[in-house]
Amino acid sequence: MPAAPVPDMPYRGRFAPTPSGPLHLGSLVTALASYLAARHAGGAWLLRVDDIDGPRCRPEHADTILQQLDAHGLHWDEAVRYQSQHEGDYQAAFDTLRDQGRCYRCICTRARLAETSQPGVDGPVYAGTCRDTGHARVDSAWRLRVPHQAIALDDRIHGRIERDLAHDIGDFVIRRADGRIGYQLASVVDEQQQGITDLVRGADLIGSSLRQKYLMQHFGFAVPGFLHIPVLLDGFGNKLSKQNHATPIHGAAAAQNLIRGLNLLGQAAFAADWHGRVDEILARAVRNWNPALIPRRLGLPA
Repeated sequence: MPAAPVPDMPYRGRFAPTPSGPLHLGSLVTALASYLAARHAGGAWLLRVDDIDGPRCRPEHADTILQQLDAHGLHWDEAVRYQSQHEGDYQAAFDTLRDQGRCYRCICTRARLAETSQPGVDGPVYAGTCRDTGHARVDSAWRLRVPHQAIALDDRIHGRIERDLAHDIGDFVIRRADGRIGYQLASVVDEQQQGITDLVRGADLIGSSLRQKYLMQHFGFAVPGFLHIPVLLDGFGNKLSKQNHATPIHGAAAAQNLIRGLNLLGQAAFAADWHGRVDEILARAVRNWNPALIPRRLGLPA
């Protein structure tokens, strides 16, 4: 397993769904990989609900997600952490960055961003339009000012990933125009407060991992190990997601869902019609977990 950033520190992993809808097969695959990595290492597996984005998140979806995980035998350790209950911690981290002069106000609209941002390997790169303007509007977002500096992480699947912060990532939002703390900063506070040593997440979040590593280093936080699994694609090559109306998973088919997820991850094979119990499937999967077997592409048949 990835080495923990602190010698002899017990493995602590986590799954952090956004309650904008129920889990689908793609999110189950991510949760399953995270769970197996933690249990194989003899460590803890925690659950965090990323509900800080109020308009997109609904309590009933959070309840459904917990029920889905429980039905699939993915039982978490410790109390569930809800981001909405820790906004004061995020604000304190933002205040520190602002007081250090590390961030600035940005009044760019979505249309302006679409027009001026440059394409980057991990998504659009902010052009720095408001970097030196000294805007004072209170209804503005705040961006972290990043230097021309290399940032890298070592991934269990993808190997060493390196970017230039300014050229490849750009100044990024740490507080939104509506006053809510941005995902990158909130996640960094969460990982530190929960003592997370290893992150297993989708490869579409590699850019976020690099941003968060930079923030962790700035605050002097321990940096976790990383394992980014390929994003599950549908039969047309599109990411399986809530936005694309992916079909929710159901507890009545938990064993079949787990077998399907394990086969997608390249793990110990089960026959599609195997009728073992959920706990038997997971026990075998934990024993045989091997991230080196994960394919570089995860796709469903057309």
